[in-house]
Amino acid sequence: MSKPIIAVVGRPNVGKSTLFNKLIGKRLSIVEDTPGVTRDRIYAECEWLGKTVMLVDTGGIEPKTDDIILAQMRRQAQLAIDSADVIIMVVDLKTGVTATDHDIALMLQKSGKPIVLCVNKCDAPGGLPADFYEFYNLGLGDPVAVSSVHGHGTGDLLDECYRHIDFDRPEEYEPDFIKVAVIGKPNVGKSSLVNKIAGEDRVIVSDIAGTTRDSTDTVIDDERGRFVFIDTAGIRRKSRVDENIERYSVLRSYMAVDRSDVCVIMIDALEGFTEQDS
Repeated sequence: MSKPIIAVVGRPNVGKSTLFNKLIGKRLSIVEDTPGVTRDRIYAECEWLGKTVMLVDTGGIEPKTDDIILAQMRRQAQLAIDSADVIIMVVDLKTGVTATDHDIALMLQKSGKPIVLCVNKCDAPGGLPADFYEFYNLGLGDPVAVSSVHGHGTGDLLDECYRHIDFDRPEEYEPDFIKVAVIGKPNVGKSSLVNKIAGEDRVIVSDIAGTTRDSTDTVIDDERGRFVFIDTAGIRRKSRVDENIERYSVLRSYMAVDRSDVCVIMIDALEGFTEQDS
C-alpha cells in the first residue's frame, strides 16, 4: 500500500521547513529567515509509532498576490493539498493570527481534507501564553502547540495527524497482483511498452516529452499472471523541472515507485546510458 501523505502548508516564514526537518529527523529543506526560500515541494518519509507516512513540505502560500514566484508557490501548495490525506497548517505564535492565515484556513476547509492546526514557535517553557488561544478564531479546532526548533509538541502533532489516517485501509488490488512501476526519463517509450504488453492502446503515446502527466494504472490479467503496470511521467533532473505541473508529475512518479513491487527502468538505446539514467 502506498504511504499516506501529510502536507505541511502555511504562509511564508512561519517555520514550515524547520518543522519538516524536525519531523523527518534530518536537514532536508532549506531553512532561512527570508520568506519564500522553499519554492518547490520537498517530500520525505516520516516514521512515528512504527508507522511511516510521506511528509510534503511546501512553499509559503500567499492567497492574494500578483508576484509570479509566489503565485507558482501557491499552485505548488495546492497540488500538495490535493494529493494529501492530512494537512498540517502552520501558524506563528509570535505574529498572531493574520488576514493571510484566515484566507489559507478558508482555502483548506474547502478542500474537505482533515486539517491539524500547528501553532509554531511556542518556545518558552511552562504554560501556554494567552496569545495561543487567539488561533481558535481560525475555526480549525484545537490547535497543537509546537516548538519546531526544540522539538516540543511534535509528538502530539503527529498523534493528531495519525488519528485521521486509516493505516488498515485495504489494498487497491488483490495480493496476487504484481505491481510494476515503469520509470525513466521523459519520452523513452514507457507508454509504448505498456501498450505493447497490454495489447491495446491504454496509454497516450506521443513524441512530445511529458505527455503522461500522471501515473496511470493498466491492469493485465491473463495466462501469464495478474499485473498492474503503472506508467509514470518521466523523471528529469531537478534543474530541468521548471514547469509547475511537471513538478507534480515527479512527485507522482516517486509515489508510484513507493507502491510498486517491481520497478522497470527504461533507457533509450539510441541515446545510451546517461547521467540522468544513473
